[in-house]
Amino acid sequence: MVEEKSAPKASSNTELAPNAIVNEVLKRNNYDTWKVQMERYLKEHALWDIVNGTVSEPAEETWRQKNEEALKAIRDSCGPQKLSSIKKEVLAKDAWDRLASLCQHNGKGKFVPKATRNTELAPNAIVDNVLKRNNYDAWKVQMERYLQEHGLWNIVNGTESDPADITSETWRQKNTEALKAIQDSCGPQKLSSIKKEILAKDAWDHLASLSHHKGWAGDDYMSYLSLCNAAAKGDWERTKSYFPGVQDAVNARVSISNGTLLHIAASNGHVHIVQELVKLMSVVALELKDKYGSTALSVAAANGSTRIAIPMVITDKNLLCIRNSFEFIPVVMAAANGNKEMVYYLYSKTPDEELNPDTGNNSGALLLTSLITADMFDVALDLVERYPNLSTKGDFHGVPALVALAKKPSAFPSGCIKVQSSHSIEGNIENPKDEVPDIENPCEGSRRRGHVIFKAVPGINNIYQLKLKHNQALELLKSICRSLPISNDSEVIDNLNQKQNDPTVIDMGINAIVEATKHGIVELIVHIIRSYPFMIDALSEKKQNIFLSAISYRQEGIFNLLKGMHARKNESDITDEPRDNMLHLAGMLAPSSRLSNISGAAMQMQRELQWFKEVEKLVLYPMDKEQKNQAGKTPRELLTEEHKELVKAAEKWMKGTASSCMVVATLIATVMFAAAFTVPGGNHGETGIAIFLDDNSFLVFIIADALSLFSSSTSVLMFLGILTSRYTEDDFLTTLPRRMIIGLATLFFSLTTMTIAFAATLFIILHERITWVAIPVSLLASIPISLFALLQFPLLFEMITSTYGSGIFNEKTEPLY
Repeated sequence: MVEEKSAPKASSNTELAPNAIVNEVLKRNNYDTWKVQMERYLKEHALWDIVNGTVSEPAEETWRQKNEEALKAIRDSCGPQKLSSIKKEVLAKDAWDRLASLCQHNGKGKFVPKATRNTELAPNAIVDNVLKRNNYDAWKVQMERYLQEHGLWNIVNGTESDPADITSETWRQKNTEALKAIQDSCGPQKLSSIKKEILAKDAWDHLASLSHHKGWAGDDYMSYLSLCNAAAKGDWERTKSYFPGVQDAVNARVSISNGTLLHIAASNGHVHIVQELVKLMSVVALELKDKYGSTALSVAAANGSTRIAIPMVITDKNLLCIRNSFEFIPVVMAAANGNKEMVYYLYSKTPDEELNPDTGNNSGALLLTSLITADMFDVALDLVERYPNLSTKGDFHGVPALVALAKKPSAFPSGCIKVQSSHSIEGNIENPKDEVPDIENPCEGSRRRGHVIFKAVPGINNIYQLKLKHNQALELLKSICRSLPISNDSEVIDNLNQKQNDPTVIDMGINAIVEATKHGIVELIVHIIRSYPFMIDALSEKKQNIFLSAISYRQEGIFNLLKGMHARKNESDITDEPRDNMLHLAGMLAPSSRLSNISGAAMQMQRELQWFKEVEKLVLYPMDKEQKNQAGKTPRELLTEEHKELVKAAEKWMKGTASSCMVVATLIATVMFAAAFTVPGGNHGETGIAIFLDDNSFLVFIIADALSLFSSSTSVLMFLGILTSRYTEDDFLTTLPRRMIIGLATLFFSLTTMTIAFAATLFIILHERITWVAIPVSLLASIPISLFALLQFPLLFEMITSTYGSGIFNEKTEPLY
């Protein structure tokens, strides 16, 4: 009787009770769960190396015994159908691989996606049910218990050392195991949200933030959609009307970017809705982040509305310290977006420990470089004076404040276009320390000492603001240099270019000097060298010192500074990496950013020749002028080769300008020549003498006509000389510019005298009848003169100053030390 009720042998081998080896034998649709439990069993019994093939097949009895045990365990964990497919296998590894290949497809022959296979785990594999939309609390309890049992909880909750500070393989292995356990316990939707995470703690925290509140789901979808539209439009009454019908709408994630109503209202600038929502929301909901990692305060900081930020900060000051995906706290976000008022407010409210570098936070360095980039030098100055150590800290790109300043030429007078303004305005600029606004009341600082008078005049106000910015940037530079650590070690000087001593400050100083030289910021060079005199010999990556770099980048301010103080030791002997001496560097084509500041290709070529001639004066030995570089070229040959295209462009520019002006000058000469024989009022028939010969107006006409004819003829000859020139390199230094100057000047003079002759003619003809007509007509005739002056005088003035003026090379410079 017992025999009749007993199961068949095959069945008794496979239908194992739960927890014997696996919870459920391998069937058609439970391979992933079976695999996890089976793998765990094999590892616990030291059989996994046999199955995965890491232990090769030896002849010893030990291996055969382990193989048999592993094979038996696999067979005992299979259902009848799967057992039949591996009954001929004699190696555990072959049986394992065979089952894996069979179970990659479901019973209908359709491929099962990897995400589904990895995530839809059976109960009790790690958790009873994988993490879905509505089971986070139960999942969390089971998951936490599992991690604690396997010694992984300290990795997830962050109590174990930070990965940035640990080098042992143990921590990495634990992190990998914990992350895999979390991923294997998630459903497909939750898994997709953490697939980019590489730290178990980040994955755990992200799942917690996603599951803290309900999001869009089921029947609430349309209600949330209407709710979002109402909040985005600023309709508070309509927004409020949805609250009773939509569960937890105030604290829920309702937007497509996974943000709350507060995110929507803040991004659209609806102050009144923000104020009402803050009263209703919990502190936890206030700190919720959208899919970009931004809180509502971070969104408000980016948009720049201080009135939106104030109620949030008053309710929850912890918002000031929450970072977004870029590791920016709100005040950094405001500075990065150039929102000055928001920066003033958030800066005054942000806790000191968030900005103090001694606490291990990098927010202070991020804020400092962001303030410099946004031209908020007043706040940056206050920040550096509060935390001097920030001067040597880099932002997330590794850029310290000094290097950030070196990339801002517009912050210094030497790095931007000179502003012609009166000394009275310059003298009335306040000390930047006094001009730092009252952080609580940003508008107060601008109301002192009667400066409203200046700001009422647009032109003066622009000059005032520019000079104020320059002064503030200079004070910030001085403060940074004062806060740098001072080293008197002689070895620092000896090993400067090898960077063996004080590498942080030295690297920072070198990078700042290179950037400052590139942008022509003389003030920064001066203050760095005053703080670290040995930096004057620092070499760039091209093996160029400051003087050679100034020549390469065509920065005459720095060139004059070092040349005037005789900072060169023997510059003709100094070469850069390709063995170019300083005359070779002067022969190379200037950077396009420097050439673009000069009008016309001809004047650009003139400036290049002036640089070459000026550097040539500094060459001590004649043989250096004929020295060949690595490419086998002398400085002059290099100049010719590098400037071929510029010479062609300059020739084209000269010929085009000369041709156009020559046509105008020829027309004027023709008209003035004819006017001399057809005088206004006519001649006496018998004598041929002009009727109005004794009239003063006629005398003006004759003189103006003659001057116009002579000057236009001279102009034609000058332009003709330009067209027939040889156009050699040296012609662009003085010969061609001189001809162009004379041609343009005489053309302008002939145009002016022609207009005077025309006005005199009108007066002669009309003065006895309708005298008043001559005046407005004469005024209209002056319009061409005015247009010519506006269009051509800047070019003419630039040519005159460049050719005959003091030039860009000034021997008088302030002492460096």
